[in-house]
Amino acid sequence: MTAAPDVDFSDPDFLADPYPTLAELRDRGPMLWHEPGQVWLATTHEAVSQTLRNRSLGRLWSDWEPAEAMEPFNSLHRNQMMENEPPAHTRMRRLVAGAFARGHVERMRPRVEAIARRLLDALTGDGTTDILGGYAEPLPVLVIADLLGVPGVDHARLRAWSQAIVRMYEHDVGPETRHAATEASTAFSAYVREVIAERRCDLRAGRRGADLISDLIDASEDGGRRRLTDDELVASVVLLLNAGHEASVNTFGNGIHALLAHPQELERVASGDVDVATAIEELIRFDPPLQLFERTATKDTQIAGQRVQAGQRVAALMGSANRDAAVFDRADQLDLLRDPNPHVGFGMGVHFCLGAPLARMELQISLLELLARHPRLRLVGPAPRRPTFVLRGYERIDVDLHTPVGEDNR
Repeated sequence: MTAAPDVDFSDPDFLADPYPTLAELRDRGPMLWHEPGQVWLATTHEAVSQTLRNRSLGRLWSDWEPAEAMEPFNSLHRNQMMENEPPAHTRMRRLVAGAFARGHVERMRPRVEAIARRLLDALTGDGTTDILGGYAEPLPVLVIADLLGVPGVDHARLRAWSQAIVRMYEHDVGPETRHAATEASTAFSAYVREVIAERRCDLRAGRRGADLISDLIDASEDGGRRRLTDDELVASVVLLLNAGHEASVNTFGNGIHALLAHPQELERVASGDVDVATAIEELIRFDPPLQLFERTATKDTQIAGQRVQAGQRVAALMGSANRDAAVFDRADQLDLLRDPNPHVGFGMGVHFCLGAPLARMELQISLLELLARHPRLRLVGPAPRRPTFVLRGYERIDVDLHTPVGEDNR
């Protein structure tokens, strides 16, 4: 057993730039035992890939204590596919994927473009602008709200609830974080239940909307037989609202900051020298929004030559895998022409991100629209990081947009 150094995943210096420490971990070995966290750390691309694909490892939900006080938060996770394994996971994912497969993602393309342009219209061309708060944060929330048929005017509440909930995924959360997550879960669940009730009334009255929630209700109520319980339906919608924008916000923020820190690479995208689809994949690899995904051994198994005992947890370090020099040439350099690019930014195996096609489309459109309008934007001062590691992102990113290109250049 190779022991990991005593890494403090909440240390401000580590949060500011975890990659040197992650490189040290990779040098020590593919699987390291982290004694303070009582968890295996999968550090290399191969070890992370095996962790994500090994069917002897699973997402085994355990309620937070005190269970009665934390029930609103626990219920949202106990009943969602991300915290379940087959057969429950298979049943829930198939129903949600089937609803997605009805053309929802592609029909959203003109809506994403329209939302991006409207948000850009609202940004000032003079002085300093927080491109994260004014553009990257509201855009994916408005998109996923539109997709689900939720009023876009509620995007600020949805974002606040989501942030309170996902803060629980970090290490060493305190009582204030737990209380905030429970309050947000209660409010979020009540909100979604009300929307679902309205959609059911509309469907019974023959008023069918082109929204994902209506399709989920249809998929889950097959001939009067409920294939999703009400709690599972609510949890699925909350998961889609959370996951549908958290990754996009942080990928855009991390990506635009990386481009602003590498002006020559930014120019390559703005000029069209680099295909935006290829560029987005590299931005996801270079500084991914999801840095850690944990699974638990359901029986004794082997990961990268290391025996993992039943009940032991394995933390797949996604950001470390994406900087593995055994897979990526010049792994610590931003190379927008990198192809192939087998990053693990959207996961692997049964928990591969269901919303990856929507996220890719959002990111491509939002970046192209921004650079078409403001090809000469530049970073203004240091950008503060959020004090989180599992979900890595920025608090704000202040930029100078410079003089906009003509109104017709959109």
